[in-house]
Amino acid sequence: MLTDLSRTLREEERRAWQRLVRVLGHEMNNSLAPIKSLAASLESLLRRDPLPADWKDDASSGLNSIASRADSLSRFLQAYTRLTKLPPPQKHDVDLAKLVQRVVDLEPRLKVQILPGPKTVIRADAAQIEQALINLVHNAVDAALETHGDVTLGWREKGNCVEVLVEDDGPGIMNPANLFVPFFTTKPDGSGIGLPLSRQIAEAHDGTLVLTNRQNATGAQAVLRLPR
Repeated sequence: MLTDLSRTLREEERRAWQRLVRVLGHEMNNSLAPIKSLAASLESLLRRDPLPADWKDDASSGLNSIASRADSLSRFLQAYTRLTKLPPPQKHDVDLAKLVQRVVDLEPRLKVQILPGPKTVIRADAAQIEQALINLVHNAVDAALETHGDVTLGWREKGNCVEVLVEDDGPGIMNPANLFVPFFTTKPDGSGIGLPLSRQIAEAHDGTLVLTNRQNATGAQAVLRLPR
């Protein structure tokens, strides 16, 4: 029995684009709306005759706010570029234990506990895998700090693959449907590209990235699976 899935796939693609455009529009409006409002206020200020005594302070404050929002929008577009222009991985033999230690050393906010695993060498782009794990550890620490919990990072061999596990004692995943939607974030200073970029790196290495709530404890678990 053969079934034509093209229409179903197109519908799923359409929904994915709708989610992406909705998040993009939201982020753009977050910057453009206040810029437009501030520009209108400054124009109204400069039309006043005579000018108020503190007009220079008001104008300076408004222009600084416009510059700040423009800078935020620029960072957002840079993040978009990073997500859409990931280069192909340059694979070499990588000592996983050393790579994990480097990632932990780069997280200053919380002491991440390493759960030692077997001596493992993977064929991978060390810089890309390190970036993926930095993103996962950063998110885990964000969550753990909310509940004063801990974060652990370990790995295990499974068949011809290795699984790197990042676990936190945070509040858990509240909205799993939007986890990998580019630019979707609930954090005030988040870019919304960390998880999509990490999954893109995993898939470029013929691996996978899965995030779930922990079954026997509070918090979340990220499993980065890579071929050895």
